[in-house]
Amino acid sequence: MFRRVPAPVSRQEAPCPSPPVPTADLIDRYGAELRVCDVQFASYGGVRSFCGPVRTVSCRDDNALLHALLREPGDGHVVVVDGAASLCTALLGDLMVTRARDTGWAGLVVHGAVRDVAAMAGIHLGVQALGADPRKSGKAGVGALGVPLSFGGITFNPGDVLHADGDGVVLLPAVRS
Repeated sequence: MFRRVPAPVSRQEAPCPSPPVPTADLIDRYGAELRVCDVQFASYGGVRSFCGPVRTVSCRDDNALLHALLREPGDGHVVVVDGAASLCTALLGDLMVTRARDTGWAGLVVHGAVRDVAAMAGIHLGVQALGADPRKSGKAGVGALGVPLSFGGITFNPGDVLHADGDGVVLLPAVRS
């Protein structure tokens, strides 16, 4: 059904300054240490630039695990959702984005589809996704939480620090002890 893997130790310094550092500036500062996602995401939320430590969900066409995760305190983390690039159903809508904002998440990056995009644009939270689809996803709870996810030429590990803006999505690796 699903499995939960504990998150590794994250960076020791404050992972996300306010306001977030532009991704182009991070490239200039960190060079090859910075991992750049090759996927071209569109911005759907009311916040265009966001960052925070990564939490992960793998869930193609089924958002039950994502629903459960967004009920937990976000503490400024960013949820990376691997929907296997499926545009057949939406993994996220305006009600879930409102909940994510209210529970303290910094943003979501969805390798799949979202819905309710007009309403989502007015919610103060960062949301990037591949596209939109009006269909609801399944609710069987199939997938995994807290696992490494690979797409766009990089691997997203829980605890890595993600920065997202109009130029793209980039990752600084977590400091491991």
